[in-house]
Amino acid sequence: MLRAVIFDMDGVIVDSHPIHKKTWRTFLASLGKEISEEDLNFIMEGRKREEILRHFLGDLSQEQMQVFGRQKEQLFRRQSASLEPIEGLREFLSELEHAEIKLAVASSGSSGRVNDILVSLDLLNYFEAVITGDQVTNGKPDPAIFLMAVDRLGVLPAETLVFEDSVSGVKAAKAAGMMCFGVAINGIIPKLLEAGADHIIPDFSCVSINVMRACLSDCSPTGRRDVSPWG
Repeated sequence: MLRAVIFDMDGVIVDSHPIHKKTWRTFLASLGKEISEEDLNFIMEGRKREEILRHFLGDLSQEQMQVFGRQKEQLFRRQSASLEPIEGLREFLSELEHAEIKLAVASSGSSGRVNDILVSLDLLNYFEAVITGDQVTNGKPDPAIFLMAVDRLGVLPAETLVFEDSVSGVKAAKAAGMMCFGVAINGIIPKLLEAGADHIIPDFSCVSINVMRACLSDCSPTGRRDVSPWG
């Protein structure tokens, strides 16, 4: 039985990856660190900000982490006014709300940034819980963030479906015992399927409650059955 749906933020609720790439490149360049496209792929893997900072800048003090984190977030916010929800998201959220399915966000992003985006897009009221990277010790692919979300919602993992766009996010959802739909186009699709995604959609205009319920009834949380690219 489908009782809850959890959404990642970046690449799922909003197509924020281009802005993240630009702001991380600009921020690191300001510190004399040039990064490649391969480095940017590391950043886009749903990691916590602290993990990214340590990866590129080494062992940082807590004070340095906070200062650098604020600098990066300021750069992002200057660019984020143009963000829009992924196609079909508003209608899909309304459908889920009408069906009385509980909703949550589980993002590796910071609490301030995630909540600011939800407020600016007038989406916050749809979600009963918003779990962010600064509320868990370990980031994705650790399942902690999703397990915290279902605990807040008062549902079981087996009653929950996750929407994710990264390999680490899919792995985290599956490790938590949940079904997972990948939100992706082009080259990332095979990687999400290999990570365990049960179904792939390009955006939310291609999904419905009936599709999700069929997937939950046909698949176990540990075994993928439906891997058609769109449907």
